[in-house]
Amino acid sequence: MKQNKINILNRKAKFEYEFIDKYTAGIKLVGTEIKAIREGKAGIAESFCEFNNNELFVINMNIEEYSHATYFNHDPKSERKLLLNKKELKKLEKEVKNSGLTIIPTRLFVNDRGLAKLNIALARGKKMYDKRETIKDRDNKRNLDRIKKDFR
Repeated sequence: MKQNKINILNRKAKFEYEFIDKYTAGIKLVGTEIKAIREGKAGIAESFCEFNNNELFVINMNIEEYSHATYFNHDPKSERKLLLNKKELKKLEKEVKNSGLTIIPTRLFVNDRGLAKLNIALARGKKMYDKRETIKDRDNKRNLDRIKKDFR
């Protein structure tokens, strides 16, 4: 069976946050949710992760309803449990509580075995001057690339 490559990114995350640590987590889904993800009908742009009873959940992740489903379809904005090791969960929970960091999803993909995975990052929010610095670096790199291209 040929798998199409599903790679849904959170492009705003890199600009809004400074990544400290990255993890790959599984997601607990129902049947119509995984089918919708395989069609590419998902978005993680406004989502974040939160602890509830020592379990990690992704909040505000949008998975559109599956087009070929009947009345058994899923709720598009429901909370979905993330699957990580206990050691990783304890470390993440400690970091979030003590140092005020946040956990944000950066990439949603389907692996070789057909399972949905979510790359998450432990992140600190950037200040306005950090964002300006990022824009300035990006513009300088673009200009440098143009100059290099002209000399070839």
